[in-house]
Amino acid sequence: MDDHKKYFLRFIQSYYPETAEDILAATEQHFSIISKDIAFVKTSENPLDKRLDFSGYFLAFIKTLDEKGETYDNIRKICLEITTAYVQPKSKVEEFVKQLVPRLIVTWVGQRVVKSFQKKISGKASADGFVVTIITDKTKTYGLGYGLDIIECGICKLFGKHNYSHYVPILCEVDKITSGFAGLELIRTGTIANGGEKCDFRFKRKQGNQ
Repeated sequence: MDDHKKYFLRFIQSYYPETAEDILAATEQHFSIISKDIAFVKTSENPLDKRLDFSGYFLAFIKTLDEKGETYDNIRKICLEITTAYVQPKSKVEEFVKQLVPRLIVTWVGQRVVKSFQKKISGKASADGFVVTIITDKTKTYGLGYGLDIIECGICKLFGKHNYSHYVPILCEVDKITSGFAGLELIRTGTIANGGEKCDFRFKRKQGNQ
């Protein structure tokens, strides 16, 4: 079983103990169809496209709960619990590593890593994937030397194909949670999912993580 599926299974069993098997089966069935739309991820050179595997399963689960008659608020609650459990550090070592990354970014080694990442995502983009611009100007990134603008969102494209675009903002919320675990505050003026022209990611180091 893929790592992220274990988290879905745990919460399915917790919230729906009597129908867990049926919900899991329906989710897998939906994902078997959705997975065809994200098959390109296996050969994509863009690291951000890898997020679509989790996002595809996320969509399959949402479809299942929606067909079950769950409200948007309940779906949002359950999905945020799943994603928070998935992205949070699993050990003190992992927590340390996550919070070490923003400290390393400001070093010359970190900037070389950022430039390498920039090179990877600036190649030929898939029509169904992400198009991203990396920002390295420290005056535009709160001194961090790293930020990014998502010009085209692969998640929005995927959910849009299946007429579930209104659920994408739930995944946008997870970005703040992920940033927090890294000791960063996410500063964002808009997202494509909420009608913006782009998703701008800028980060401030939290006090105590300077």
